[in-house]
Amino acid sequence: MSTLALKIVFTPMLICAASLAGRRWGEAVGGWLVGLPLTSGPVAFFLALDYGTEFARHAAEGSLAGVAAQAGFSIAYAWAAKRLVWPLAFIIGAVAFALTGGLLQWIAPGSPFMLLIALLALLLGLRLVPHAHVPAPIEALPRWDIPARMVVATALVVVLTAAAPIVGPRMSGLLATFPVFAAVLTVFAHRTQGRAAAWQVLWGLLMGLFGFAGFFAVIEAAIARTGIALAFACAIVCAIAIQAVTLWAMRARRAPA
Repeated sequence: MSTLALKIVFTPMLICAASLAGRRWGEAVGGWLVGLPLTSGPVAFFLALDYGTEFARHAAEGSLAGVAAQAGFSIAYAWAAKRLVWPLAFIIGAVAFALTGGLLQWIAPGSPFMLLIALLALLLGLRLVPHAHVPAPIEALPRWDIPARMVVATALVVVLTAAAPIVGPRMSGLLATFPVFAAVLTVFAHRTQGRAAAWQVLWGLLMGLFGFAGFFAVIEAAIARTGIALAFACAIVCAIAIQAVTLWAMRARRAPA
């Protein structure tokens, strides 16, 4: 019933599903899956119910800034992972997220330009993040691997969303986009399988974020005009359509290998 209960139940289920998908179809698919607005979407919905459509519209604009910030995280982590261990790579990625998101919040370019910036950031990320292949699956990961991912991700989601209402709608939207699931998948892949696996997660995340951007672009443009239910329905349809295209593109790129 409560949003806290939703976070505690839904978060570990999602991270478990993404981890299993990564083991079955490759780390890039796990990253692509968590690129969907599976947590920030429900957060945006509850913000709209609790604070109204105008608050939700501004939060959606903050979420578009978060797309570019996630691209910054991905690029910074990927390049840091070439020479550094995962804790340092994560810190550098988190700093890049904060700087990118903070800069966009300060500039506040407006929703059409914010969407354009987000899409350009994703395209840049796809060029800069190596699309390496893990040569073979890990034979036996520790039994604690997936439970640890679930605990870490749940704790991060609860902390970040608890802080969000204090900082206002735009910053709430930005904080809700911190790549919690992708960061957890990336760090654990980096630690257990090496940097190539981490690059796979990040590359998949960037592909998945196109649907994320489409979702919040529709919310920002439509929610004040159409109301909550119709805006979210249209946003979900848009995100699913974009995700279908990006999944096809990922499979097409992998096919010749």
